[in-house]
Amino acid sequence: MTGAEDVHGDGVVEDSYAAGPGWVVAARGELDQDTLASLEEALNSAADRHRLVILDATSITFGDSSFLNLLLRLHRLTALRIAAPGEQLRRLFALTGADTVLSLYPSVEDALGS
Repeated sequence: MTGAEDVHGDGVVEDSYAAGPGWVVAARGELDQDTLASLEEALNSAADRHRLVILDATSITFGDSSFLNLLLRLHRLTALRIAAPGEQLRRLFALTGADTVLSLYPSVEDALGS
């Protein structure tokens, strides 16, 4: 890991690092109310220090309503961009209308370049 390491042991925060004008937090696995604590801490910490926060969602396999609520709360605190969401996340965002509120990008590079 090149940045703030996941100290909670649930392993959902894969990496966290400065990139271009913002801060990237890479998460993995299934994100629900039981596994969300370390990601919430990492994203809130990044939002406190950076105007642009990118969630690298490449390795996220599942997200539930508590994950979605976290993203919507964070969206109000900072410029949040979601990079490379998989099919399940895109479906969640589309079904809830969150895709009209959240900024979704095909890759971290695209999110940084916008």
